[in-house]
Amino acid sequence: MYKPKIKDIKNASNILRRIIEPTPLNFNQDLSNKYLANIYKKREDLNHVRSYKIRGAFNKMHSLVNENNLINGIVTCSAGNHAQGVAYSCNKLQITGDIFMPKITTKQKIDKVKKFGGKYVNIFLEGNNFDESFDISQKYSQEKQLQFVHPFDDEKVIEGQATVGLEIIEQLKDNKLDYIFLPIGGGGLAAGVSTYIREVSPQTKIIGVEPLGAPSMYESFKQNKVIKLDTINTFVDGASVKKVGELNFPICKENLDDIILIDEGHVCTKILEMYNEHGLIIEPAGVLSLCALDIMKKDIENKNVVSVISGGNSDVFRMTEIMERSLIYEGLKHYFKIEFAQKAGALREYILNILGKNDDIIYFRYTKIINKETGPVIIGIQTKNKDDIKLLINNMEKSGITYTKLTNVSDI
Repeated sequence: MYKPKIKDIKNASNILRRIIEPTPLNFNQDLSNKYLANIYKKREDLNHVRSYKIRGAFNKMHSLVNENNLINGIVTCSAGNHAQGVAYSCNKLQITGDIFMPKITTKQKIDKVKKFGGKYVNIFLEGNNFDESFDISQKYSQEKQLQFVHPFDDEKVIEGQATVGLEIIEQLKDNKLDYIFLPIGGGGLAAGVSTYIREVSPQTKIIGVEPLGAPSMYESFKQNKVIKLDTINTFVDGASVKKVGELNFPICKENLDDIILIDEGHVCTKILEMYNEHGLIIEPAGVLSLCALDIMKKDIENKNVVSVISGGNSDVFRMTEIMERSLIYEGLKHYFKIEFAQKAGALREYILNILGKNDDIIYFRYTKIINKETGPVIIGIQTKNKDDIKLLINNMEKSGITYTKLTNVSDI
């Protein structure tokens, strides 16, 4: 089994110091008060490309330059952050890079790749998600006989990501590290950082954090082998892959104490919280480690805790969806499919007899069906308090209204 060596992690750190400074490890008093612990944020969102991905990308490509393996350029695939790291590295090392990204990649991330790579990169938008794009890029790499730079399942990439852990230990100085929360996508960051932390701070609890809709490492742990998920929710795009790295899995299995799954709605609520209360713009994958603080609140009390903020490449155009998902998660917005009476005044009756005084209809879609007394309606209700929905449901049941509560945004 491959396992990163401390000397190789330190060598990667020395290489990276040529292009980036260590990112801050910020003690946060507000979060510390909230969780009754000493909470530190490792701010990888303050890197050149606003994520830790530059570490692995540059370390890998620097090694290829030393081996004279980059005569014709490289190929890579990424949901966005690795692509920016590769693009930046291509520009620095003056290497041509063909970068594949899923069609769903935000314009903000595409524009950043163009900015960092300049004339040295070509962008191909292929596939409906990371895994489809990855398969296409692999085929392209083989056909063109170009070196492929894997976003997470590569020794030099893992060693580059591990430098996050090296910096944390250096920055904590003599303070004991009790807990560290690491977001997991393909597992490169978790594999690298956990190796370094386990070696120099064996008492530390190392917790991986994945989105509920893409639990590829979690399911692999359960089955004790790398498995490929059939489907995933790609909302947390920076941490949503169907299959984790073959190199990363055994390292994480050996080093991680646990894996926590985070609901995508929880992610949205945390994004808004960090913006409204702390003035931070963090991408969905970047707040996974902060969501873990809510889940582990009792365990971390009076402990020294580090949450790795993996990235800050958030697109403002996603904010409407983020607010929507957050309200649903918080129990303040609800959607129902209702069989509605096809008669004049039906909506007025619903408002008068069903809605509470603080309820508001925020969505209404009606389909009229000829020769039927009722027709399907999708209705969205926003409540002032979480418990208000109980009265509304009770009123519908008393009135004999047939309804189905919609739990997925995609069903609306």
